[in-house]
Amino acid sequence: MDLEFGNYRLRRAERQLLGPKGPVELSARSFDILAMLLDRPDEVIGKAELFDAVWPGVVVEDNTLQVHISALRKLLFAELIATVHGRGYKYAGPRPFAVTADATASSRPSIAILPFDNMSGDSEQDYFSDGITEDIIAELGKYKEFLVIARNSSFQFRGKAHDPAEVAGKLGVQYVVEGSVRKIGNRVRIAVQLTDASSMAHLWGEHYDRELYDIFAIQDEITRMIAARLARQARTAIASRARARPTNNMSAYESYLRALQLAAVYDTVLEAEPFLRQAVKLDPQFAAAHAMLSFVESIKYYWDYNNPGHLHSGLEIARTALGLDPDEAYGHLATGFAHLYLRQFKQAEVSLDRAVALNPNDPFILSIRAIFLNHTDRPEQGLAEITEAQRRDPYAVGWYGDFRGVLLTTAGRYREAATCYAKMATVTPWSLIRLIICHSELGEIRQAQDVLARVKAHYRGLSLDQIIDTEVDFYQDAAVCSRYRAILDRVDKAQ
Repeated sequence: MDLEFGNYRLRRAERQLLGPKGPVELSARSFDILAMLLDRPDEVIGKAELFDAVWPGVVVEDNTLQVHISALRKLLFAELIATVHGRGYKYAGPRPFAVTADATASSRPSIAILPFDNMSGDSEQDYFSDGITEDIIAELGKYKEFLVIARNSSFQFRGKAHDPAEVAGKLGVQYVVEGSVRKIGNRVRIAVQLTDASSMAHLWGEHYDRELYDIFAIQDEITRMIAARLARQARTAIASRARARPTNNMSAYESYLRALQLAAVYDTVLEAEPFLRQAVKLDPQFAAAHAMLSFVESIKYYWDYNNPGHLHSGLEIARTALGLDPDEAYGHLATGFAHLYLRQFKQAEVSLDRAVALNPNDPFILSIRAIFLNHTDRPEQGLAEITEAQRRDPYAVGWYGDFRGVLLTTAGRYREAATCYAKMATVTPWSLIRLIICHSELGEIRQAQDVLARVKAHYRGLSLDQIIDTEVDFYQDAAVCSRYRAILDRVDKAQ
């Protein structure tokens, strides 16, 4: 299988590396080093192992490897290969994906919208410039013709001086959008430019000096202009998609922007609720705020499994949002999420498919549909969905590994799942259950018992049946649940 990473493809049969401008000149040894690092992107590979693989049976000087590593860094970009002092080297670029040798590279333009700089001289206004950036990402993400990098990854470059070519290399995109925002009283000044990172050509740029009331028109114009420019580059015809003004109340909109900043991070998502409730109080017709509130309400279930009331109230808020705007993707996401955990799978599928159709670039929407596919015993499809999500958010950590491990376990790929969990800084209780399954199915009974002891310590006072009811039965296909229950019972009795 060939490997794609960012804008590059490693073609094994031809021993060739293709980049945005065509073939990249690599020596045979450099090619072998790169291929080995790409094959094991999550591992540190020792120097001795690299020497044995690339120069088998040949004695070479110690600095020879460093020469080839330096050559790769110059040809691609410096941060592609990380030096782990005292241990070896590790691939640190965009996550590589296996593709068939005859597959054609995606013709869809890929783009990262970097967080607009806050030029107001007041750090308290960061939420405003960040929120405008997120709104543009969300709107551009609705274009199926583009691959848009998610907020979590593009915001890795917030507040840093950066070279567009370097950013494009790290995120694996062709185009980069940069901008700045200055909000003074009721006026807003926005500067924005679109750059083709491969040639460093400025494709489009504009300055706006408008009343704050015009912010939505500015965002629409920016989105349309970027789409038009990229469409021309890709020879794709795209119709104008001007959106309706989301709210006439600027105070409601500012509360919504504050909520977006919080909802984008798992640890602070629940803190978005008061701002969203303020937004819908100020403007009861603000569909996007209702939709995000329905998502926040529904996801509370992850913190309170024994209270399905969050799912029912999330559904009610989502109905309000979709009644105001049937095309609010997060209203459909919240609806699908609630139906999923209420085990109403047909309704969940309809809503989640609609959410993906409305915003095919949102990695969280893709991830929730992946979990839905897992719970309906389609783990391989779910793994493909997680891969798509991670392509759009290559810098996200934690929950991708968690979801991927769950899917790999359901797929019976136990060694891969165990390896996935081993790389996580913190393994969630529901994934510890899966890790027990993996060890048991691999014949590693002692390791399975050790993990079971950790689970029991976490759920001190609950019986094994109660733990299974909490972490297995409610989240899997019935046949899978029955098998997991039998395995866990067998591990427990073996102690």
